[in-house]
Amino acid sequence: MKPTLDEGLLEAMVEAALRGGAIALDYFRPGAKTSARVDSKEGGSPVTEADHAVDAFLTKELRSALPQAGWLSEETIDDPDRLARDLVFIVDPIDGTRAFMSGDARWAVCVALVAQGQPVAGIIHLPALGQTFTAHRGGGAFLNKQKISVSPRASLTGGLIAGPAQMLRELATSGMDFRAEPRIPSLAYRLARVAEGSLDAGMASTNACDWDIAAADIILQEAGGGLIDPHGLPPIYNRPVTRHGLLGAAPGQLKDELTAILRRSLGREQD
Repeated sequence: MKPTLDEGLLEAMVEAALRGGAIALDYFRPGAKTSARVDSKEGGSPVTEADHAVDAFLTKELRSALPQAGWLSEETIDDPDRLARDLVFIVDPIDGTRAFMSGDARWAVCVALVAQGQPVAGIIHLPALGQTFTAHRGGGAFLNKQKISVSPRASLTGGLIAGPAQMLRELATSGMDFRAEPRIPSLAYRLARVAEGSLDAGMASTNACDWDIAAADIILQEAGGGLIDPHGLPPIYNRPVTRHGLLGAAPGQLKDELTAILRRSLGREQD
């Protein structure tokens, strides 16, 4: 079944992300601790009542917009029924929960639609920054309705790169000359900044999940870049295991250079 990416569905996805962001914003306190109740998930990572409120809203709105689609969200108990669906919504109600909790504005509501394992539409909405990234297959990538594109750099040497501190330290130790961007708490936002060209590359350590990256993936593709693993291959979504290995984002012309960097990092992990 082919995805019905008509204007109405895309508008519904964007509107859901915007309204979900407004729900979260009610609990957000710039520069201060959130007003939301905070609990711990299995494994110890935090979750707030805002995460759950946004998740419940998105579930209702998006599943009403496209009832035949499956569902995968960080804050919803996984239903293996999604594996039998050609179309699946992949959602992170608040990407960057710790930032949200502490008053850091760099958190996002992420909504993606995946068809047969590949993203075909994505929204990354940052309510506290007033930024909304959108893209759909073949339609280009946009920030606040203005078209965006990746950096035109011909080499990552001297470029601005964001990623986990350990990966950046290893990159510096290897002798590469680059500029390191200070930590960006939302992975989706880190990747979106590559799509808009304000970063030349972004990296993600092992264990990023579908909901962290699916929306950013299509935005990157439509902006002229891509998300790849150490073999130069794109992620596949909606599989039984939702976690991924090392990943990197860069403009299309820098794919080979980034692949080599990721391959070296993978080699160090396996040593």
